[in-house]
Amino acid sequence: MKIAVLVSGGGTNLQAIMDSLDRGEITNTSIEVVISNKKEAYALERADKKGIANVCISPKDFDKREDFNQKLLDTLVEYQADLVVLAGYLVIIPEIVVKHFENRIINIHPSLIPSFCGDGFYGLHVHEAVLARGNKVTGATVHFVDNGTDTGPIILQKAVEVQNGDTPEILQRRVMEQAEWHILPKAIDLIANGKVKVEGNIATVLD
Repeated sequence: MKIAVLVSGGGTNLQAIMDSLDRGEITNTSIEVVISNKKEAYALERADKKGIANVCISPKDFDKREDFNQKLLDTLVEYQADLVVLAGYLVIIPEIVVKHFENRIINIHPSLIPSFCGDGFYGLHVHEAVLARGNKVTGATVHFVDNGTDTGPIILQKAVEVQNGDTPEILQRRVMEQAEWHILPKAIDLIANGKVKVEGNIATVLD
């Protein structure tokens, strides 16, 4: 299975995927391209060091959003992506991309959906909201992407305990280390080996 990984920042989830591939924890899979909307994203450097094709496609470089949308789709098709992996990608996926890759785009979200998700809940904002609410448990979710915001079928979730004295930054790091870096690679491996079935808005992991 050929995957394209879309990133906006440092690429820690990308690194987790690459490390899992190196350890043989993800099978039948290769990263064909890493795409970022930011030229300065360290994730692109991570890809370059591994000899993986990488490119910046930014909405800011196009006069019309439709042209950006088409360029993103064309690039994914050019690299023959079977699965698109959003690993900290802070751009709304165009409808034409969602339609072309129906049930073939996955995202990692830093909470237990349906809690703390939807418009405005991304990155550090999620962990700030969790702490403000006084939640004792949070976590991460891998889900398929549809035309809604964090509304697609859920593939995997992992809970993480909130501890006394947590700051948003400390909690963010714990969620990444204990949840995100584990369930995103696992979801890719499951999909690559035909162990995820989608019916309606329900994703089932097969034994």
